[in-house]
Amino acid sequence: MTEPSREARADALLGTVHEDQNHKLKIFLGAAPGVGKTFAMLSAARELKRQGVDVVVGLVETHGRAETQALVEGLEVLPRRKVNYRGKDFTEFDLDAALMRRPAVLLVDELAHRNLPGGRHERRWQDIAELLDAGVEVYTALNVQHLESLNDQVRRITNVTVRETVPDAFLDRARDIVLVDLPPRELIQRLKQGKVYVPETAAAALDAFFSPTNLGALRELAVDTVAGHVDSDLREHMLARGGVMPVRRRVLAAIDGHSQSEYLVRVARRIAERRGSPWSVAFVDTGATLDKTRRERVDAAMRLARRLGGDTVVLRGHVIADELIAHADRDGVGQIIVGRTRERPVASFFGRSLIQRLLRRGAHLELTIIATPAERAQARRLLRMPGGRGRRDEYVYATLAVLVAFGLSFIADRYLSVANLSLIFLTAVLVVAVRTRMAVAVYTATMCFLGYNFFFAPPRYTLAIANFDDVLAVCLFFVAALVCSRLATRLASQVESMRAAHAHARSLLALGQRLATSTDADGMRAVGATALAQALRCEAALLARDASQLLHAAATAPRDLKLTPQDLAAAEWCEQHIEQAGRYTDTLNAAPCWMLPLGAEGRHLGVVALRFPAEIGEPNPDQRSLALAMAQDIGQALERARLGDELEGARVQGETERLRNALLSSVSHDLRSPLASMIGAAGTLTSYGDKLPPEERRELLEAILGEGQRLDRYIQNLLDMTRLGHGTLKLNRDWTDADEIVAASVGRLRKMFPDLRVETTLPQDTVLLFVHPALIEQALFNILENAARFSPHDQPVRVVVRTVNDKLQIDVSDRGPGIPEDERARIFDMFYSVSRGDRAPQGTGLGLAICRGMIGAHGGSVEALPGDGIGTTIRITLPLPAPPENSQ
Repeated sequence: MTEPSREARADALLGTVHEDQNHKLKIFLGAAPGVGKTFAMLSAARELKRQGVDVVVGLVETHGRAETQALVEGLEVLPRRKVNYRGKDFTEFDLDAALMRRPAVLLVDELAHRNLPGGRHERRWQDIAELLDAGVEVYTALNVQHLESLNDQVRRITNVTVRETVPDAFLDRARDIVLVDLPPRELIQRLKQGKVYVPETAAAALDAFFSPTNLGALRELAVDTVAGHVDSDLREHMLARGGVMPVRRRVLAAIDGHSQSEYLVRVARRIAERRGSPWSVAFVDTGATLDKTRRERVDAAMRLARRLGGDTVVLRGHVIADELIAHADRDGVGQIIVGRTRERPVASFFGRSLIQRLLRRGAHLELTIIATPAERAQARRLLRMPGGRGRRDEYVYATLAVLVAFGLSFIADRYLSVANLSLIFLTAVLVVAVRTRMAVAVYTATMCFLGYNFFFAPPRYTLAIANFDDVLAVCLFFVAALVCSRLATRLASQVESMRAAHAHARSLLALGQRLATSTDADGMRAVGATALAQALRCEAALLARDASQLLHAAATAPRDLKLTPQDLAAAEWCEQHIEQAGRYTDTLNAAPCWMLPLGAEGRHLGVVALRFPAEIGEPNPDQRSLALAMAQDIGQALERARLGDELEGARVQGETERLRNALLSSVSHDLRSPLASMIGAAGTLTSYGDKLPPEERRELLEAILGEGQRLDRYIQNLLDMTRLGHGTLKLNRDWTDADEIVAASVGRLRKMFPDLRVETTLPQDTVLLFVHPALIEQALFNILENAARFSPHDQPVRVVVRTVNDKLQIDVSDRGPGIPEDERARIFDMFYSVSRGDRAPQGTGLGLAICRGMIGAHGGSVEALPGDGIGTTIRITLPLPAPPENSQ
């Protein structure tokens, strides 16, 4: 039976019909506080409000976030119920007021909240349950760690016990579950900015709960929870329509009660966990009587499955394959796991075995055939290739092959001639030669030659040969056996060499691809350690020197690998002398690890440490060659990363030097004017002070004061620039909102020019820059000051910020006299000024040349463009690197 039962379809159809009546709950689910659940809930409520739906806010916790509080404005808010608890006044959600108001949609935040004593219910989800029973549609928010079934798992992940929980059954009442997600790095940044908790609480949260590892695990739990509900809803809808097609296909393990049943259950659990899929275990009862041992194994496997979180089912039918496929179609199974069964030769010959039937009829299913560890070990013993079989086992194998050849020859002796019997022995020699070494093949050929001569060549049972033709046949057989064994052994060796070379090339190719995707030395070391461990089947570590020049393990595989003092001593010698050391060498060979240098030609880039199991001898030449080749590739990748860092450093140093030179030139040029003005005014006062009218003396004093203030600004800017780099400008980059830089520069400008109008146009979306905020702000301020000095008093200065492809453009436009077209490219040169335009004898703060240096140090550019009709537009262009993680 492949169709769902009539009762199940009827129940599902009835549930679909009444869904809108019983499910009036919408949950906004997040992985952690601060991801934007309340913001998303309020945004959805405002959209409903615009559509004319009666929406009321029962309770929303904004936590002081301005953007969240702005969404509450314009919505009706129910007054809260006042509660006095332990001498302090609190407010709680007023359930009675909500029931009396009975809006179409009610917003109630923090589903897992525990109510203060004095209310009707202990938990807020119970308040919401009463609202749902009264027919009120509710929007609410919940963090995934508050689900009751995940409480233990969250405690293991975060080491934090969550006290406020919600029963998982309550989520079944939800019509919609909206996943509100935010990347961990962005959430941590919001936390640092004080957008989640107050600074004191945020610092403690960063140390405990809000680590990238914890947040990543909680995100996975949230996604898995939503996926489970999507799968459940789809299952009900498809069942109501006569079929099942869940999003997450189930994994089904079929057991038969033999010794591998419990092993199959564990394998199914691991496969389902990797896929994130539900799983179950099935046993098909064909009606045959089971012995006591087999029945106990079935029961033990079923109990194990239930303990591991799987479902169990007993199917009844005469054909096992048919029952398994029918159950898979009914329950949405995508993968069936079976063990290697004891197939009957006749059934296998006619294609009637269980595996053959599943392969033939279950084409839409994924079939996985599992062998127990004992069976795999036995198969390896029987089919081991050259170099893997022990010497004694090889000769035992050859002897058995010879005995089989003798048995077949004695049977065929009645029907075949003596010459034809040699073909049987020759086949035995070839079989042994393909699977063993040349010496074993010669042993087999010799045994077959002697046995063929003794038992079959006349006169029989003696090594003497009566007929010359028989002598020639026996000798030719022996020569042919030796030649064939040699060729077969050589072919087998070549195949094995090709396999080793293919594995060698595949490992190097995979390492090269991974290294190419790594952007820094730490990532390359992590990739290299993992690749070495996988390719050589050993433990691997890459050592590098830290800031204190001590050699330490920068990357290990596995992560808990610990190096002994002997290993560290061998690594120090290896890194200093750029030679191998440790195990398998003549230098410090007491160390458990084999040390390989990463540097070459005097470059010390670190050490590779390889620890093979103690019972394994020295690596074979192929393993040695592969290890050396991979170490060389890793060293070359680290050298490229070092050269790239040096080139980047040289580029930044060049920009820094140019900026420093421009700074000194601008300072020496721009300070001369205010100093000359101050000296001239002071000299006039000294010489003619008593003879000058009071108005002229006041003008001279105001000139001295103004020029002094101007000089003070120059010196203050110079000191700020000096503090930034202690003589050499350093770019202390950080992620900064472009709007904040513009706002800070405009704010400084308005302090100097209170009557100036500044019009700003900013992008709607947040634009993040990875820059030195102080330098970009200073460059923008200098350009704004320049525009303010030459723009008419009744005309505004316009600032327009926009994004173009992967760059940010900031345009500063004035309505001044403008700059001639042939001189726009030269106004950023040092000591260059135009007779009319934006540069004047008073200077430009630190100068437009300084602005170009500041922006150029960040990889950007500054250019002068004609204004809109009149005036000048100075355009700053900065690159927009990819943010740490994509925004939601």
